[in-house]
Amino acid sequence: MIFRRALQREFTQTAAAVFVALFAILISTVLIRLLGQAAGGRVPPEAVLALIGFGALAQLPTVLTLTLFIAVLVSLSRSYRDSEMVVWFAAGVPLTAWIRPVLMFALPLVVIVGAGALYLTPWSQAKSAEYRERLDSRDDTHRVAPGVFRESSGARRVFFVEVGAGEDGRVRNVFVSEETEAGKLVVIASAEGFMRTDEEGRRFVVLEKGRRYDGQPGTPEYRVMEFERYEVQVEQKPAATQPSRMRALPTVVLLAQGDSRSLGELLGRIGLPVSALLLALLAIPLSFVNPRAGRGNNLLIALLTYLLYSNAVSVFQSWVAQGKFGFAVGLLLPHVIVLCLLAVLFYKRLAVSPFWRARA
Repeated sequence: MIFRRALQREFTQTAAAVFVALFAILISTVLIRLLGQAAGGRVPPEAVLALIGFGALAQLPTVLTLTLFIAVLVSLSRSYRDSEMVVWFAAGVPLTAWIRPVLMFALPLVVIVGAGALYLTPWSQAKSAEYRERLDSRDDTHRVAPGVFRESSGARRVFFVEVGAGEDGRVRNVFVSEETEAGKLVVIASAEGFMRTDEEGRRFVVLEKGRRYDGQPGTPEYRVMEFERYEVQVEQKPAATQPSRMRALPTVVLLAQGDSRSLGELLGRIGLPVSALLLALLAIPLSFVNPRAGRGNNLLIALLTYLLYSNAVSVFQSWVAQGKFGFAVGLLLPHVIVLCLLAVLFYKRLAVSPFWRARA
């Protein structure tokens, strides 16, 4: 009992520290990517926080899988470095005695990873795609921000407002540049402007006290018009209907469709909790550290093993989606290979004289 409690406590503390570090890295990566898109005008600044939340929820099962693997690996490696393993082995506790405490710690996390991969990730992907569709469906007036040049959704019009709307709903010093289909350039500058909606729900931009310049770029042919009131109807964009991505489809829908692409996506979702469990067990033999040798060699080998395993699952997922493998073969083969590797590693650590070193 003391042995199991000590391991459970150390696994939990290590996992908490690793999860915080990995989650911070994930948030930073998503934040940098979204800030770049916001700076380029592809994502409005007010949508960054919501998209960060959806992105973090989508990647949460992967983060938990890596957290579980690293927590078991680091905890057991520390026991080797501090010679605690020697004491346990001298007391008659074999390496296989670590399987039960690791499973007790890993199974709750594996259940969370499975629920996240099957339900949370597709839900967050669907909500993120739906939110982006609503953003793309907004008319150009919602893209205007004070002191910032903003491009329209069609990339043919540029807006600039020096002073935002006050209590009266008016903006000051409005600049609009538009390229027509005939290749002409239209520039409108006005002192004030506001929005108006008529009885039928149509929206209009009303500009007051300004000028309009029409002409062909590169030629001296320009026409200048002054106006006291200039009114333009804002085109209401229909809601965007993008084709649903496989990652955003619910698991029940994938099971009902049953085609190659759906089975490939389903394989990836099922493979994530299975790989989390096998990686936790694989960390037991991979945690071996020789105090006389380099202390970081096992971490490099473990990292390489994780990358190979996760990439192998992704490759089989792609092959199943392309129809090159059956679903059962693609689901079982990479995990069976890892199971065989796990058995070989345990045998190597437990056998006094391995069969490959035995003399004839």
